[in-house]
Amino acid sequence: MFISFGCGLVLAAAGLSAGEPSPAALQKLSPRAAKALASAKLGPLGAVAHPADNPSTPAKVELGRLLYFDTRISGDNTISCATCHDPEVAWAETDPTSIGIGHKKGPRNSPTVLDSAYYQVFFWDGRASSLEEQALGPIENPIEMGMPMGNLLGKLDQVAGYKPLFKSAFGDEKVTADRIAKAIACFERTVVSGPSAFDEFLAGKADALSEAQVRGLELFLTKAGCMPCHRGPFLTTHQYRSSNMTDADLGRFDVTKDPADKRMFRTPSLRHVAMTPPYFHDGSEPSLEGAVFFRANNVRMQDVKPDTELRLTASEVKDLTRFMESLNGKLPAFQPPTQFPK
Repeated sequence: MFISFGCGLVLAAAGLSAGEPSPAALQKLSPRAAKALASAKLGPLGAVAHPADNPSTPAKVELGRLLYFDTRISGDNTISCATCHDPEVAWAETDPTSIGIGHKKGPRNSPTVLDSAYYQVFFWDGRASSLEEQALGPIENPIEMGMPMGNLLGKLDQVAGYKPLFKSAFGDEKVTADRIAKAIACFERTVVSGPSAFDEFLAGKADALSEAQVRGLELFLTKAGCMPCHRGPFLTTHQYRSSNMTDADLGRFDVTKDPADKRMFRTPSLRHVAMTPPYFHDGSEPSLEGAVFFRANNVRMQDVKPDTELRLTASEVKDLTRFMESLNGKLPAFQPPTQFPK
């Protein structure tokens, strides 16, 4: 069903440890950028960690795979996890914000599930601390799947075909919210990407990046100021930062009620970012280049006036965007379910 990519094998073959760029990569950069790269630990993704109370098994993964794609877990039998996290579009969505049951429109864009196993907090506002906790949120949300948990447990308990799957995964046929969450989370932890061109570049393949991408990496490490928020193998600090927007969404504040958290949102990973438009918590930017321009200059491209002082020029934004395209990893081989338990 899935092919597991050994990202660490890329560096191992080069005789390097995670976070250690090759001399060939460092030689492509200015001394300032090379020093920043050497300290940033921008290595390949390591092995996926599994919680002690939810070790992965093939039976759990298979149960989770079926639940992930089963529209019956929604209140009107039309929405599954895959509706907003679609493997056909890099496990994300193409709508600016999610559409739930009854065509209800949500306020936020659904992040990709690809490599979500490496996040430390979940949702744009960080209200969940694990994939297990995250998995149940959309199910009961009235504008997403709209399915009260009690109703879902009763519904699945009536599907005879699920009983042996729950027994194989958990030892008996009992359907519980905890088991649903654990199975879906186990499945989602198999949705991981393989090495990117940037990983290969770090490992010593100097021609893995184009000249424009090397220029973009130079900017990423220096002038563009990306490093404070996007560093480490997963290219995020897992912290929150201001959206610099004036929409009604108060972000992290809705969770903490701390005024300092108003319009603060989780910093997303930049891995495979070029695969998952549109951008920002509200999906308001359709292009990666536009998103990079806004983050670099705090102004939309279409709003720039002739006398606007820009931190990055349009040409530099293009190079930085080309570099981010090098962060696309190989997608896991995947076969969706052809039939569901009855």
